Amino acid sequence: MTRHATRLETISVDVPEDALEAWEAAIAAVCGTVDFFRDEAAETWRVSGVKQAGEKEAELATAMALASAATGIAPTLHREDVPAEGWLARTRSAFPEQLVGRRLALRGTHVEDPPTPGRITLLLDAGVAFGSGEHGSTRGCLLALEDLAHLRPRRILDLGTGSGVLAMAAARLLHRKVFATDIEPWSVRTTRENAALNRLGTEVRAVRADGWRDARVRRGAPYDLVFANILARPLCLMARDLSAHLAPGGRAILAGLLNTQVRMVLAAHRRVGLRLAATYRQGNWAALVLRK
Repeated sequence: MTRHATRLETISVDVPEDALEAWEAAIAAVCGTVDFFRDEAAETWRVSGVKQAGEKEAELATAMALASAATGIAPTLHREDVPAEGWLARTRSAFPEQLVGRRLALRGTHVEDPPTPGRITLLLDAGVAFGSGEHGSTRGCLLALEDLAHLRPRRILDLGTGSGVLAMAAARLLHRKVFATDIEPWSVRTTRENAALNRLGTEVRAVRADGWRDARVRRGAPYDLVFANILARPLCLMARDLSAHLAPGGRAILAGLLNTQVRMVLAAHRRVGLRLAATYRQGNWAALVLRK
């Protein structure tokens, strides 16, 4: 597996829930990976992301200024300088084998115990990409995929693939080829490595692409199944494109949104003709299955 010698840093802010969306967008503007953690005692959310140390500072300042103007607050930006190998080690230590639904098992390459019998096992070296299977939004997507497997979708797209876990699960569970895209080059590299590790290198095609703006993504339409485990705000902005490129009767699994953001995301997609088929909640997180 390729290792990243570049130094990384974690940046984070603590904000109240009503400011979460704006600050989520600010951190996402410069980070390929964004996470949320709720401090129940303080009733605030910590929004954090990972980026290369010293890079995109001007973009970060602009994004923070916009978020501050929109929310009326100016939270302190916390920084933690983390070498890439240190981040990888921390990821591994927090990533035991994950049993998801009835059929799937996700395990890091560092796990030495025998695989769980009767499960489709996927090996992951998640690196700095999002999606080890432990996060509520990823688990919700995998549960939805398992329930949709009987539909046997043929054309499958994974927008914002992260570690490639959803694309690989779909390829293995459905025995189909999957087109996986991400705007972050690390994620594309990690997805390719994970696919090769699981002998899915020919089934999962991973490319760097900016969502529906990319001609290759549009040419692959109409899709029978689309994963978009991203963030609530980008999901809303892409609703019209999703509807235009989803096949009649096709399904979209949307995630990366909090339970409090479900109404907003649903409203944006109902306006373009998509309807809710199912909701999967995992803690504070929700995954939505929409049907055209």
